[in-house]
Amino acid sequence: MTLRKVTTCALALAVASIACPVMAGETPAPEGAKVYFINLKDGDTVQSPVSIQFGLAGMGVAPAGTEKEHTGHHHVIIDETLAGDELNESIPADDNHKHFGGGQTETSIELSPGQHTLQLVLGDWSHIPHDPPVMSEQITITVK
Repeated sequence: MTLRKVTTCALALAVASIACPVMAGETPAPEGAKVYFINLKDGDTVQSPVSIQFGLAGMGVAPAGTEKEHTGHHHVIIDETLAGDELNESIPADDNHKHFGGGQTETSIELSPGQHTLQLVLGDWSHIPHDPPVMSEQITITVK
């Protein structure tokens, strides 16, 4: 392969990575949409069960299975992260991935004493993150 071909390939990969830095499902999210914790912030110390209120701006909440533009439902990710190909797949349902497919905007979760990370992720009608993903910052809390 010539230096020119190598340079062209490298340039094409660089442009592709800038144009598509985070992949996600096919359901579009409007620009500026965000999800956030209303009552918790990074570094908080709390008691179990932990009360969590979900905030959403720029989109609406709809139950899972409801295919309506610019809507989704909440997921709480506990002590895990979603990245890469996971953002193109249905969010798992287990102890670390809590689904609120009924359209709930708050919950109370039992957590063991110690530090835990929490993150909110909005899923589309089929539990797949939007494109671009609508995700809160990951926060760390301490449970007494």
